[in-house]
Amino acid sequence: MTGWIRTAPLRAVVPAVAVAAGLLSVGTLSHLTDLVRHGLHPYDWAPGWLNLYWSSLAVFDTLAAALLFAGRRRGLDLACAVMATDLAANAYAVYGVQHSDLAAQPGLQRLLAFAVLVFCTAWPVRRHLTS
Repeated sequence: MTGWIRTAPLRAVVPAVAVAAGLLSVGTLSHLTDLVRHGLHPYDWAPGWLNLYWSSLAVFDTLAAALLFAGRRRGLDLACAVMATDLAANAYAVYGVQHSDLAAQPGLQRLLAFAVLVFCTAWPVRRHLTS
C-alpha cells in the first residue's frame, strides 16, 4: 500500500520541493519586513518570547529554503521543524492569546495547509535529496 512512497517519481519531487522552498521564501520576506518595520517585537499583543520566535524565522525560513533549493535533506528536516513549531506558536497565539479560532484566522488556515503539504510530502521527497 505504501510502495508508491518509496518510488515517488522525480517529476513529482521537484515541484514539491520548489513549492516548499518558494513558500519558505515568502515567509522569509514576511518576517524580514516585520523586522525592518517593527524590530524584534513586531506584534504588541503577543508575548515577547513569541515575537522573538517569529523574528528568528527570518533566519530559519531562509536557511530551510536555501537548503531545499540545494537539494539537501537537512533543508527538508529544518522545514518540518519550522512548520511544526510555527504551527504550534500560531495556534497558541490564536487560541491562547487572541481567544479566536481557526475559522476566523485565514493566516493560520494558510499555515496549516502549508504544514500539511510539507509533512505529507516529506517522506517520499526525502530519499531524492542528498544528505
